[in-house]
Amino acid sequence: MAAGRPWPVPGPPVVVRGWDPPATPYGPGHRGVDLAAPPGGEIRAVAAGRVTFAGPVAGQGVLTITLDGSGSPPLRTTYEPVHALVHPGERVSAGQRVAVLDAEPPHCGKEGCLHWGLKRGDAYVNPLALVRGGHSRLLPVMGG
Repeated sequence: MAAGRPWPVPGPPVVVRGWDPPATPYGPGHRGVDLAAPPGGEIRAVAAGRVTFAGPVAGQGVLTITLDGSGSPPLRTTYEPVHALVHPGERVSAGQRVAVLDAEPPHCGKEGCLHWGLKRGDAYVNPLALVRGGHSRLLPVMGG
């Protein structure tokens, strides 16, 4: 997937808590990133796709969008805690306003933040790869 996509929150975004994948499927870690955002702030789709879930999970609103052209199994991005403005089955475009950040339950304290996740199948992936580019290039060591 190409970099240069819109961020899910108006920018410039601030990463409050970064990606920290767990060592085991049920181990401790952070399976996404938290982006600073005020309660009631707009949340935008990072890429075009189809809404596959919009509703409560464990007492907070969650929105899941399956991304177009992202391989097999396809990438799914999640946004929480949100109040979705779109419905399952609906198509969305990159940058489209799809939700507003819920005030309750608070995430990241009273200042608020969006928990943004990305999965391929059952595997969690760093969502920052969608906006920053996910590929590294090693350069040759000079004089070695």
